[in-house]
Amino acid sequence: MESSHVSALQTKHAGIDAQIREEESRPAPDTATIQALKKKKLRLKEEMTAG
Repeated sequence: MESSHVSALQTKHAGIDAQIREEESRPAPDTATIQALKKKKLRLKEEMTAG
């Protein structure tokens, strides 16, 4: 797998992580949004490790 592809996945992964932290810091976090973001983050992680 190309390192630029892995780098792009890592950047997306970090961005999703930031979105999760932002949502969790709200007074009334949306658990459905957090769950969706965590699933997306996991898929990215799996794609990074699969290659």
